[in-house]
Amino acid sequence: MFDLVPFGKRRDDAFGMLAKSLNEMFNDDFFSPLTSQALSFRTDIRESEGAYLIEAELPGFKKEEIDIDYSSPYLTIKAVRKEENSEESKEHQTVRRERRYGEYVRRFYVQDIDDAGIRASLRDGVLSLEVPKRQKPQGKRIEIQDGGNDSNPQLQ
Repeated sequence: MFDLVPFGKRRDDAFGMLAKSLNEMFNDDFFSPLTSQALSFRTDIRESEGAYLIEAELPGFKKEEIDIDYSSPYLTIKAVRKEENSEESKEHQTVRRERRYGEYVRRFYVQDIDDAGIRASLRDGVLSLEVPKRQKPQGKRIEIQDGGNDSNPQLQ
């Protein structure tokens, strides 16, 4: 961003530029790449009358690498990546070796759901969950009786 300094008062000295660079470096959140976005994944959540519909982007994961768990009231989606690539020459000297390990986790607070009816599918890197809502019991209308003495002899 540009600094707004009146004409004639601007200093372009090396110390001022160094101090500005240090301030910018320390004002940035150093750990922001390591927090929520680095080990998380994007989800879309929709609600219908009878269910919650969750779509999670998990490209490159197989269904065996994804674990879905419901422990009331939290629905947890966890995907674990363990990938190892290596190329070797004829003499079995390691030329290149790359490893990626990571655990991607999202937890959702959901209550009043039918956990036995949760359905999941994985297609083209998108995990789709249908989480049915628990049917709330319908209220029962209670009839009010007349207040006459003859209607309930036990109260006399």
